[in-house]
Amino acid sequence: MSHLRFHLLGLAHLETNRKNSACAYTQKIIKLSKMLKKYGHTIYFYGVEGSDVLCDEFIPVLTQDILSQTYGDYDRSRTFFKHDPHDFAHQSFNQNAIKAILERKQPQDILLCPMGNYQKPVADAVDLITVEPGIGYTGVFSCFRVFESYAWMHYIYGLINQDDGVWYDAVIPNYFEPEDFPFRPKKQDYLLYFGRIIHRKGVQVASDVAKATNNLLYIVGQGSLEDPNEGIHLSNEKHIVYHPAVGPEERAKLLGNAKAVLMPTYYLEPFGGVNVEAQMCGTPVITSDWGAFPETVLHGLTGYRCRVFEEFCWAVNNIWRIKPETCREWAIKNYSLDRISGMYEEYFQRINRLHGEGWYERNDERTELDWLNRYYPCEACREAKKDTRSEEISNTQ
Repeated sequence: MSHLRFHLLGLAHLETNRKNSACAYTQKIIKLSKMLKKYGHTIYFYGVEGSDVLCDEFIPVLTQDILSQTYGDYDRSRTFFKHDPHDFAHQSFNQNAIKAILERKQPQDILLCPMGNYQKPVADAVDLITVEPGIGYTGVFSCFRVFESYAWMHYIYGLINQDDGVWYDAVIPNYFEPEDFPFRPKKQDYLLYFGRIIHRKGVQVASDVAKATNNLLYIVGQGSLEDPNEGIHLSNEKHIVYHPAVGPEERAKLLGNAKAVLMPTYYLEPFGGVNVEAQMCGTPVITSDWGAFPETVLHGLTGYRCRVFEEFCWAVNNIWRIKPETCREWAIKNYSLDRISGMYEEYFQRINRLHGEGWYERNDERTELDWLNRYYPCEACREAKKDTRSEEISNTQ
């Protein structure tokens, strides 16, 4: 395997560190760098002052002063993160990153742009192979794209009127540290909604389901229970307990102690990382039945996917059927850093071979092709075998 050099961009509106766990982008950047370092690659990280990312060199390309000038002082635990690709912080970040990359780049380096179109000016200026390493947004621009789910890849292809597949695109799911989400087999008596408090995330549905099933609902995240712009009026509901966004440790406790996490998202969820975080804690999830959820939730084994209100209510009332051990096993086998790091290594080595013979280049070192395998919990294997036996019996009758 070749040793690779990466120029990894952080976010212009936020420090990339574990404290900002409410931002999925910052957490993915931190863990992506860790996975790349596992294989001995060189990483130059460009971020806001105060970032903390495993790398060979951290280049601060934006100061706290500029961050403050651009966005002012606001409560990040209650207010949605502020950002605009044309604002002073982003323009300053991009200009400084371009200068720093040009001082360090070598011909076969790879530029990683985790924020899509926001970072296109950097890609245009530095003339390197550019990869968008975790696409869960619509503003794609590069020739090399890693999507968070097959659902999202196909949605984007349709959005940009692309009818053919792209050989150097890939689907690699989001990734998580099992030690960040300890297994909690014993649950407390509450349901949990965890995420931005907006209509399209299904917070009203979560409230209605909890109320109809006589359950306490914890709502945790940025936003307000009283938001006329979102059509949200939940501040007077007695069955709801509200928490603003919390840090990593409290996040794990809330997810792990809940008897179920509700994610009745209206839009096509690109991934919905909370559902895997919950499963990693041994907590089942109850979701809508579209977007990435059919890829991440084993219906009847790690949670339930629903279409109408009575199905959501049934799922809550029967959540005891889901075994925490099965949730944990599925999540770790398919979404831990140990599993996903190999997928990224396979992908980036493929990209690197473009400097040789490209698509037709031989790879005599290959001994397996396991990078796309999915690993199912033992119970899922037993269910699959049972279904196969039933089919065989039916066919002989």
